[in-house]
Amino acid sequence: MKRLLLLCALLPFVVSAQNSLNTSLLYHWMDSTIIGTTLYDNAYNEVWGMAYNNKEFAVIGSTDGTHIFDVTDPVASTQVAYIPGAAQGAAIVHRDYHDFDGYLYIVCDEGSSTLQIVDISNLPNSFNIVYDSDSLIKRAHNIFIDESTSHLYVCSEKQIGVGNNFNALHIYDLSNPELPTHWYTYNDVSHVHDAYVKNDTAFLNCGNQGLRIVDFSMVAPLLAVMHEELGSLTTYPDAGYNHSGWLTDDGNYYVMADENHGYEMKILDVSDYSNPTVVSTFFSGVSQMESMPHNQIINGNYVYTAHYHDGIYIHDISDPNNPILVAFYDTFDPTHYNSYMGAWGVYPFLPSGNILVSDMQTGLYVFEIDYDGHTLLEENSVNNLKLFPNPTKEMLNIQFEGEGLLKMFDVSGKLLQTKLVMGGEVLNLTELQSGFYVVQLEIEKKVYHQKFIKQ
Repeated sequence: MKRLLLLCALLPFVVSAQNSLNTSLLYHWMDSTIIGTTLYDNAYNEVWGMAYNNKEFAVIGSTDGTHIFDVTDPVASTQVAYIPGAAQGAAIVHRDYHDFDGYLYIVCDEGSSTLQIVDISNLPNSFNIVYDSDSLIKRAHNIFIDESTSHLYVCSEKQIGVGNNFNALHIYDLSNPELPTHWYTYNDVSHVHDAYVKNDTAFLNCGNQGLRIVDFSMVAPLLAVMHEELGSLTTYPDAGYNHSGWLTDDGNYYVMADENHGYEMKILDVSDYSNPTVVSTFFSGVSQMESMPHNQIINGNYVYTAHYHDGIYIHDISDPNNPILVAFYDTFDPTHYNSYMGAWGVYPFLPSGNILVSDMQTGLYVFEIDYDGHTLLEENSVNNLKLFPNPTKEMLNIQFEGEGLLKMFDVSGKLLQTKLVMGGEVLNLTELQSGFYVVQLEIEKKVYHQKFIKQ
């Protein structure tokens, strides 16, 4: 399979600082008056994006409620709407969002919360809260709307009352977007943390119970037609708390994260639902033992991941067997890996191409990703540069054909080593600190880059 490599002869010089690569910060917002939570000191949580009336909007949750910004001109971004949460304060860790047909749907997973539905069709001029009630949903952890079927999937839903008031997954019909109606309940597992759904085929992240792939398309409750489980995955590399995932546009691959320190992300071949198979793993490259992914979204050939303490990371997955890091930005300055802190969510679907990121402690970010202007080199001969093992602990074998100039850079762009080599080289890395590095090979007036990870 052909592999795409980022061709940029000036790669070391586009790194603006040790905490970024190929990213430009366009806007940052945080409000010091908003209190952090008792558990994680996070004033902020999920981020979402929307485009209406030729304008672009960012949504971010806080312990106070929901904040909507007009980010059409990022450097002049302004808050245009605020929806107070039914529950507020230091106990509020989670809010989640999805928009559909001119409405924003809001849930919270703490306190005496509600389902909130906001008419956003007239933004930035006005908005209208059309529904704010706990009669359907009191608390929920995540939501996903399958726009093709107008179904709202609600994960780990808590309803009012006592007794059996918890559902792993509740599905609502949005034929009337201002008044959802219950359509189906799924409780085959004890917990659904998050979901990705396409044409009512749901990829369910079930925490310690792994991944489930479930077909709800034939459900007809009045006819007693139930769901069908198409596949599952419970044993795989770095299996932990199965947290979240996203499907590629062609439906053949699924990227998922386990929310555990030091656990890598996985790319799954799901072309056969009955046999999902891990084809590769990857992570931020910062700390093999401590880095932890949170939420990810795929847009085109790129997966955008909020990596808690490490920040936002973007990988090219054109070749699912060989994901390549192309950009990152660290939104969280402290270098420790205590608790859950840092980047929470990411949204990469704005028409402008700008990326929205939320950080638990530092708020809302709008980024421009700079690698679009570079040339992606389709490598006619993959033998030009091979690195193994990768990740590595002590020695790195470099193989290629011909004679070339070999350079090695750290993540800040600092040149660590340069030498003329022929046919290959073995580098001793025992003196290097753990982290992400780049090898550059100049051969026959072409420049190749390959990243490697020192453990």
